[in-house]
Amino acid sequence: MTYLLLFVSLPFEPIVFGVKLNMHLFLEYLAFFVGFRYYVFLRKKSADVISSNNRLSIIIGAIFGALLLSRLVAFFENPIAHIAQDLLYNLNNKTIMGGLFGGLLGVELAKKVISEKHSSGDLFTLPIILGIIIGRIGCFLAGIKEFTYGKETSFFTGMDLGDGLSRHPIALYEVVFLTFLFIIIRRIQKTDLNLKNGDLFKLFMVTYFSLRFCIEFIKPNCFYFLGLSSIQILCLICLVYYQKFILRGITYVRKKLYLL
Repeated sequence: MTYLLLFVSLPFEPIVFGVKLNMHLFLEYLAFFVGFRYYVFLRKKSADVISSNNRLSIIIGAIFGALLLSRLVAFFENPIAHIAQDLLYNLNNKTIMGGLFGGLLGVELAKKVISEKHSSGDLFTLPIILGIIIGRIGCFLAGIKEFTYGKETSFFTGMDLGDGLSRHPIALYEVVFLTFLFIIIRRIQKTDLNLKNGDLFKLFMVTYFSLRFCIEFIKPNCFYFLGLSSIQILCLICLVYYQKFILRGITYVRKKLYLL
């Protein structure tokens, strides 16, 4: 994919009807639209054990949780730079990592309020992945205008993202990873692995947050406790949150290897 986009001058802002189009913003809204429509499509095809009213409450909880934590985590990515900006800039500044974990907390809080016991994540998993893929393409096209670029590198994947330097195209790394993850989860859905309700969402969260923990080392971040960035600290919190699922997965793999 990197080589297919080598001839795109970044940031990519085409002129449409005499107006410069912000591709990142356009693809961000497209990601929300496509992701939601895909969710509606999947829900119609599935036997959802959660009622429509409860599902709506869960979505509202996810939205408010995502709005709050996505901006809080984004602020701490580079607080010195953000303090110098106005309030509107900081309200618009956000990160998907904070959005995902904030959404998770918002969902769990909403479920406690409405006394919903069933896991609600699986139905959201593929739409979320698809939405992130579309959004990350927008991040890539924005070049260094968005804080999704990497450090300078001489590695063969390095690209000029708009400042004349060869950098890690982190957004493209995520697109490739998430595309494979989307395909893997689709295949898992078609197999009989005795998965519990909610396991697919947990698999997505654990793998994606693990990826982001590693990727943060090749971003020009502000590092805090133990040399970790705010997002890496959040990734560790998420992995601790899912420790039971991770241990169950390790036990399952060990049993499979023993049988071999």
